[in-house]
Amino acid sequence: MFGGLEYIPNKSPHLRKSGSRPVVFDFDIDSSELGNSSEEEFLLFKESNDMKGGPTALSSTVIVPSPLLLWRFKALLFFIWGFCCFKIEWDSVMRMSADLRDLFLYEAFLYYNPLLLVTMMVWLWGINLWVFAQSNIGYVKIFDLDQSHLTHREIWKCATWMTIIVPTSMTAYLYLYSHGEVSLAASQPVLLYAAILMTLIFPFDIFCLSSRFFFLRTVWRIVFPLQAITFADFFLADIFTSMSKVFSDLERSVCRMVHRQVATIAWLEADSVCGSHSVTIPIVLVLPYIFRLFQCLRQYADTREKPSLLNALKYSTAVPVIFLSALKYHVSPENWTNIYRSLWLSSSVLNSLYSFYWDITLDWDLSCFTRIFKFSKSHPVSDLLHGRKWVTIWVIGSNLVLRCTWTYKLSAHLRHNHLTLFAISVLEMLRRFQWIFFRVEKESNKMNNSKSSTALSMSDLSIEEHNLLGSDARNV
Repeated sequence: MFGGLEYIPNKSPHLRKSGSRPVVFDFDIDSSELGNSSEEEFLLFKESNDMKGGPTALSSTVIVPSPLLLWRFKALLFFIWGFCCFKIEWDSVMRMSADLRDLFLYEAFLYYNPLLLVTMMVWLWGINLWVFAQSNIGYVKIFDLDQSHLTHREIWKCATWMTIIVPTSMTAYLYLYSHGEVSLAASQPVLLYAAILMTLIFPFDIFCLSSRFFFLRTVWRIVFPLQAITFADFFLADIFTSMSKVFSDLERSVCRMVHRQVATIAWLEADSVCGSHSVTIPIVLVLPYIFRLFQCLRQYADTREKPSLLNALKYSTAVPVIFLSALKYHVSPENWTNIYRSLWLSSSVLNSLYSFYWDITLDWDLSCFTRIFKFSKSHPVSDLLHGRKWVTIWVIGSNLVLRCTWTYKLSAHLRHNHLTLFAISVLEMLRRFQWIFFRVEKESNKMNNSKSSTALSMSDLSIEEHNLLGSDARNV
């Protein structure tokens, strides 16, 4: 009765918490032998339970912080980091003389402005994918993505790292230059650009290899449209037209790095290789439109559809806007005012109105203009935007205004107004961001209609075969 081992039942109120040692009663065994004996008996009991498939008495409890707590902690760290960067940058700028300050900020803005805009576009693209997922839009099939494609959460993670790395490099650049370390300051944008390039072309299976390969392959198909044009090809090419100023700034930044002009103000001189008089600037500005033009011509050669030619004509109207504006730096002020300015204004109006007309009538489907925001589950965004008349008015009106603003931004005489150009570039990114919703929605509706028509044709064919078989049976 009192000898041997006794195990308390699982439902006993005296059972200790999970993870504790088993409760053992043995009054005939010496206390020195209790530990070894109880451990051996417990192991045998555990093995027998494992063989029977029963529960074990020993378990471990893992303490995991809540996702909300982790998010608040990360937000706090991000706020502290942002405040420290702002404080260091402000103190560094205030150390410079008033004459040098504006010129140096202008130069620093050249290196980091395009990367900040690219970071913003990545954030917006993540929002696009999130809305597509909530609306059950099959963007994976539309863009012909593989199973390892990046989701909106992974896109936001990439954007978060870009948001941290680019301003940190800019802070180091300003701090080192203001403290007299010019050579170290000049190395900051060079290292940043080199790191981004290496990350894109890294051939090993890290850093989202499949997505990087898909992006580089699509860029190759845009530059050399030697194959049939897919939706992803002209979709990315359209986004590149909104980022033409980004590519222009990238070209000027790389030019200064190659000619070792970083952390100087030589680029403001008229005879500078990378200055405002460089003929490379309008060439880089016009390249995205030329690529899109060749895509339209290739599409017409494959399909013989006349809208492809009209679309090519739309992109060709951007060429005179860019090159007539560039003439401002190569002709006398009198000739620019009397001759070329009126031509530039006319071409700008034509390009803006033509592009706006194409967006509304052909790129978007106004019959289901806000269906994209009909989420599968109830959400504040869906309740705010779906079926609202003001959404349609806002999208059409803002698209017209921002089309005209973007065309004006392509003018060469705005090259030194960097804050104005940055603001207009941000607005163009937002215009392209809302354009993506309705363009992808139209393509999704097109695919659904083609599937339904194929299903109807197959059903009609099966009915016809059934009738034929029935008639043959009656004849027999």
